[in-house]
Amino acid sequence: MLINILAVGDVVSKSGVDCLKRRLPSIKKMKEISFTVVNGENAAILGITPDMAEEIFDAGADVITLGNHTWGRRDIVPYLEDASNIIRPYNFAPQVPGKGYTLVERDFGTVLVANLIGRHGMDFGPDNPFLLVDKLLKEEKADITLIDFHAEATSEKLAMAYYLDGRVTAVWGTHTHVQTSDAQVLPEGTGYVTDLGMTGPARSVLGIKPEQSINMFLGNIRERFEPAPGGCKLECAVFTVDTKTGKTTEAEVLRIHD
Repeated sequence: MLINILAVGDVVSKSGVDCLKRRLPSIKKMKEISFTVVNGENAAILGITPDMAEEIFDAGADVITLGNHTWGRRDIVPYLEDASNIIRPYNFAPQVPGKGYTLVERDFGTVLVANLIGRHGMDFGPDNPFLLVDKLLKEEKADITLIDFHAEATSEKLAMAYYLDGRVTAVWGTHTHVQTSDAQVLPEGTGYVTDLGMTGPARSVLGIKPEQSINMFLGNIRERFEPAPGGCKLECAVFTVDTKTGKTTEAEVLRIHD
């Protein structure tokens, strides 16, 4: 049986959450989506609140992944401990709250969703994601395995995809908020795209007001980031998966504007 899996790029700000609520149901219907993963680490600009997570789930997400801004809103900490399908990077230090993967049972099989974070060009040094994902795949078995790799460097994302080719169903990149045009199926059947893009203000610099980003690069005093006004976009990827093999047969990216 073939099913379609949807991966939605980083949701940025309340306007991004609202855009997701408006657009996700129709995308799921149009593409006959069976399973949806949404990266929500920027829903509150830096971090996510429990209320925003609930809105994302209500909009149609099966799993929410996070990233380097996981701890941007500390009120998410107890929520991460209690909720089963919101995950932070697996290669964070093992003592921090939350979990780095989840197993979800569906009528077409067991879905493993894992969240990894890259080390190249990031602000801290998490554990090696390549070694940690090996450990995870040895310990947990599923019919379909999906990896959100939250990383800065395109080379690190591509290397991870080829490293996992044939061992997981799909690998997609998040974090840079710029959608790439390289959706593909790798030689051994793993679906891949370097970056999903973002869901939020379309006329912006990564979701924030352009003038604030310009001021930062000019060296001026930084201000608290604010979402850009105006219409929004939702950027995502669809992976068509053969449930018998757990491999991807097709991959495409989508961009929907308000």
